[in-house]
Amino acid sequence: MASTTSPDAAKRAKLPSLTGLRFFAALSVFFFHSSLTDSPIPPNAPINPFADASIADGFSTAFNKAGYLGVSFFFVLSGFVLAWASRPGERVTAFLRRRLLKIFPNHIVVFAAAMILFAGAAVTGVADWLPNLLLIHTWFPQASINLSVNPPSWSLGSELLFYVLFPLLIVPIRKIRGAALWVWSALMVVGMVAVQLVSTYVVPDTPKSAITPVSDMQFWFGYLLPLGRVFEFALGILLARVVLAGLWPRRVGFGAALALTVLGYAAALVAPFQYGFVVATIVPVAALIGATAQADVDDRATFLRSRPMVWLGEVSFGFYLVQGVTIFYLRSLLGENTYSVPVALLVIAGFFAASLLGGWLLFRFVEMPVMRRFGRAKPRTRPAPDPAGAPYEGQGQGQGQDPGQDPAPVPAAAGGGHRTA
Repeated sequence: MASTTSPDAAKRAKLPSLTGLRFFAALSVFFFHSSLTDSPIPPNAPINPFADASIADGFSTAFNKAGYLGVSFFFVLSGFVLAWASRPGERVTAFLRRRLLKIFPNHIVVFAAAMILFAGAAVTGVADWLPNLLLIHTWFPQASINLSVNPPSWSLGSELLFYVLFPLLIVPIRKIRGAALWVWSALMVVGMVAVQLVSTYVVPDTPKSAITPVSDMQFWFGYLLPLGRVFEFALGILLARVVLAGLWPRRVGFGAALALTVLGYAAALVAPFQYGFVVATIVPVAALIGATAQADVDDRATFLRSRPMVWLGEVSFGFYLVQGVTIFYLRSLLGENTYSVPVALLVIAGFFAASLLGGWLLFRFVEMPVMRRFGRAKPRTRPAPDPAGAPYEGQGQGQGQDPGQDPAPVPAAAGGGHRTA
């Protein structure tokens, strides 16, 4: 049975629980990075701090797909949030200005820090770092380019493509009605499967990566290439339309979606390597986002909408982005030393504290000032309501946020070598 929430009620809803949920997705990326057996920064020393081999292996195994789960969550969430906040008649230039202001200032600050701190270890020349600065680096198959400088920035290249495509995608998607929304959602999942099938059977499988069962080219095509991630973004747009139209199934609540996510993650751990990127977890991810949004539409109390969780969600973009420095660089200062369990836990806690502090500093002193100064929409006549049920810009974006402060989906980050997340 579908939700009984009216489209008008959905229009008025804000989404604080989704904001809070973002932090747990970013946290999964953090644990992925902390568990890596090799850093993406030369000389590729281990990040995992545990000396006991069984504990180190268990830690790495438990979280070796957590970053991939975080990627799918944030790419789907990106489409969902943008569709929820969009309004007919909005100027494309105004939309793109705000989205670019949302990611580039933070990216440039962390890029500069990485260039200084790694001092040549992460890059070898302008051909490596310039594409990263412009966020076009994941269009290049070479690992020296697509994982250069600040490895977590790789997924911002996909986000940049999403922002360019959104004004083109939202218009036809607004015209889709009823059951057709579910059909198109299913087709997006089929598209994700097709990407991995092409990667497996068409893309060259040699030379093999030293640390993954697929080739470097297969990893780039099946995971890093922005074009292949558009299916997740489009799925998010479709899910927003489903919830706005009051079509979300009531039986799929947050608890059921969370249980499904656990099962999907377990499947990713045992699935063939490349099918653990997206395919194994995409339906659970979609269910979790849709169910959480529906809880906010219904104004149901959740711990995710508490002030601490919303704050953590707001700083999660910076929390993610600084991990190239606060985990990879700080770990390099410790050399290849590993530690007893209590000390290793303290090391991970130190990574967490540094990442959270860095995320807050970016949010407070870079993101917020830039968005307040340059990101506000210019006053204009309010357009007529969209008959398809899209809310006006600024609605459904968190607690008391203006259009210039809409939450940016947090991209998942890069892992060691080709275990990128």
